[in-house]
Amino acid sequence: MNSIVEIIVLVLVGFVAGSINTLAGGGSLLTLPILIFMGLPPSVANGTNRIAILFQNIFTTAGFKSKGVITFPFSIYVGISALLGSIVGAQIAVDIKGETFNKILAIIMVVVVLYMVFSSKINISSTIERTKGKHLWLSIFLFFFVGVYGGFIQAGVGFIMLLVLSSVNNFSLVKSNAIKVTVALIYTIAAVAVFAYNDKINWQMGLTLAIGNAGGGWFASRWSVKKGDGLIRKFLIVMVVIMAIKLWFF
Repeated sequence: MNSIVEIIVLVLVGFVAGSINTLAGGGSLLTLPILIFMGLPPSVANGTNRIAILFQNIFTTAGFKSKGVITFPFSIYVGISALLGSIVGAQIAVDIKGETFNKILAIIMVVVVLYMVFSSKINISSTIERTKGKHLWLSIFLFFFVGVYGGFIQAGVGFIMLLVLSSVNNFSLVKSNAIKVTVALIYTIAAVAVFAYNDKINWQMGLTLAIGNAGGGWFASRWSVKKGDGLIRKFLIVMVVIMAIKLWFF
């Protein structure tokens, strides 16, 4: 990658994706198609995207902490569970055939987009947080499978984490997002290791994309907590549908 235009596009797309990932989730539904359109095989695009996610979550976690949002030790407990799951998921992604991966990615994209379009906004109440006993153990159990999914594809995992944290633990939206990025930081370390070991990362593109993701994550984590811009959301849905059709039929 030596085109200045490609570098600018990756940084800008990374910034938008980092913001989306921090405020809700689904930013990888934007970065994965861009990486594939730029010529990376799907499995390499999947691994390359993890570099951006890793740096994004380092800066995002720091951003939340700078605003006084502390998630420890709960995020560590569920994060370790997700890390173990991500090793399984990343290995599946590495081993799967390119054509099969394309079709699975297309299905996942359509499902997540349908969720974004038709589901009501996640309702996170202000009731007492449930972080001990059976609720803690249930979250630890569920986050193992969150890690499997996140290790496999990453795209849309933020929605799943918000759903678990809201329905099981009653966390506020701010706290849920802070936990989400901390957990993603922990399990992404393992996913990056698996993809790197199997030579499924384009480091130049990944680090370029990471600049944008990190900036978007830092900005969004310190900004008022609300859903992403409606225009970006519509653009994301249109692009994902186009990419899903391309992956499935072409």
